Order: sequence, then C-alpha cells, then structure tokens
Amino acid sequence: LQILVVFCLSLKYLAKLRVAPFFKGMKDAIVLAFTTSSSSATLPVSLECARNHLGISPDISGFVLSLGSTINMNGAAIGQAISAIFIAQAYGIEVTVVKVLILIFVALMSAIGAAGIPGTGIVMLSVVLNAMGLPLEGIALVAGVDRLREMVSAVVNILGDAVAAVFVAKREKQIDEKRYHAVTWLE
Repeated sequence: LQILVVFCLSLKYLAKLRVAPFFKGMKDAIVLAFTTSSSSATLPVSLECARNHLGISPDISGFVLSLGSTINMNGAAIGQAISAIFIAQAYGIEVTVVKVLILIFVALMSAIGAAGIPGTGIVMLSVVLNAMGLPLEGIALVAGVDRLREMVSAVVNILGDAVAAVFVAKREKQIDEKRYHAVTWLE
C-alpha cells in the first residue's frame, strides 16, 4: 500500500510526473534492495539510478538519498507496527488507543535509529514490544518470516528515498525531465 498508494500518488500529484518511468528507472536498485534486504548496501545503485535514469542532479540525489538511507526507514516502521499488532493479537492482548500511539511513536523512532542492514528489524522489534508492554517471546512468532518482511521493507525504504529525491529535484528544478521520461520498458 505504501508503494502503490503513497509513492505513486506523490509522484503523480506532488511531483507531477508519470509513475511508470520512475519504477523502470529504479529497477536495478529495487532488485538489489530486495535480494540483500539492505537499504544501505543499495545506496550506490540508488544514486546511479537516480542520476542516470531519473535525471536527478548529483547534488540533490547525493544529499537526499544519503540522508534517506540513514533516517528514512518507513518500510521498517511499517513492518514493526504490523508485527507488534500481530503479536498482540496472537497473545489476545487488547491494543488500546494509547498503545497505538505508543506504537506509532516508538516504531518511527526505532526505525530512524536502526541500521539499514539485515537483521536489525528483530532487534528493533524488541524495543517496540517492550514499550507497548507486549511479551518479548512474541518475537519467535515472526522470526521465521522476518527475512521476507525485510526484503520488502528494504524496497519500500529505497523507493521512499527516491520519491523524496524526485520531489525535491522537481521543486528545485534540478531534474532532467527528458531523461526521466526517456526511460522505456524496452531498455
């Protein structure tokens, strides 16, 4: 939903650009992020995609993507929230409005502080569960599928950084729209 709704609508209505060339231009970074589960390891490829395929200036892409790979872990925050709600439901613990607010705050803060490497999601989930008063043993319920979640999470992270870079570049008139729109599905 983050990719299909938030990112696509941001590209279309905020940046006023077509969506398809964005995903085509970022395909190498998407594949690398998915296979490595690491948004940090994907940074050089994301920079190359942003500059060469999307037409974003080196200044904007270098700043926004580097900053984003450090603090913009929206995929991780979403994954932690989903895991925490699942664990609460598995243990029959009611998730009150206060717990949801705690979940939102702690998931966002822990995602900002997390490293963009595989395996940090489980560690940060323990912080989220502890803050919500949920049993840490619940981590065992999601540990078996966490690598799959991290694969998708890394893709969401790098695409979020790239969407932000496109938006900033468009606002600052630092994007070569001819290069952005020249990306075709035949390449």
